[in-house]
Amino acid sequence: MKVRVLVVDDHPHAREAIGDILAEDPNFEIIAYAENGDEAILQTELWMPDLILMDIHMPGKDGLEATREIKLRYPYVKIVLITVSDDAAHLFEALKQGAQGYLLKNLEPGTWLEYLRAIASDEAPLSSELALRILQEFSLMKKEAGETSPLTAREREILGWVAQGMTNREIGAVLHISDQTVKNHLKNILQKLHLENRVQLTRYALEQGWVDRRRT
Repeated sequence: MKVRVLVVDDHPHAREAIGDILAEDPNFEIIAYAENGDEAILQTELWMPDLILMDIHMPGKDGLEATREIKLRYPYVKIVLITVSDDAAHLFEALKQGAQGYLLKNLEPGTWLEYLRAIASDEAPLSSELALRILQEFSLMKKEAGETSPLTAREREILGWVAQGMTNREIGAVLHISDQTVKNHLKNILQKLHLENRVQLTRYALEQGWVDRRRT
């Protein structure tokens, strides 16, 4: 199955260059582009990509802030931040905000593709020390965010259809989105609620009063 990619960069030439690199590997499919952090958040909710390539330095909401917000709402999505700087502080900050990786814009296309394939298959290397620091800080950040509103409006809508026993295909038809988009939403919901399957999800939703029992 192809890796569905959202490319976020405020420079059109950079977006085009990234598109050219990914075009060399048929396993990657660019489904949307964004020019800033706010647009990246909107496009993520609309398209539910598997992978986001996010420029760090952009006017308005930068890549780090957008990454933080996206990972809080959609923890399933993988984000790789891209920049011209190899500052170690940027690397740690990127990972602390939830990103899975970090790429320099001046690297060779082959290096980009090799790294992104590793990211997509969860095989990208990360030192144990840095991973522990990221885990400790990011887990705390997610816990604090979870005290507000764990699900988005779209996620609650999909949860309602799941509680009625509808399949991914049926939900996609109702909402005019693809089966894969529904699947990504459900993976995201399950991760947020720390549940394992649709049965647990439905029961929990009913217990929390998030779904009207008369609909089920």
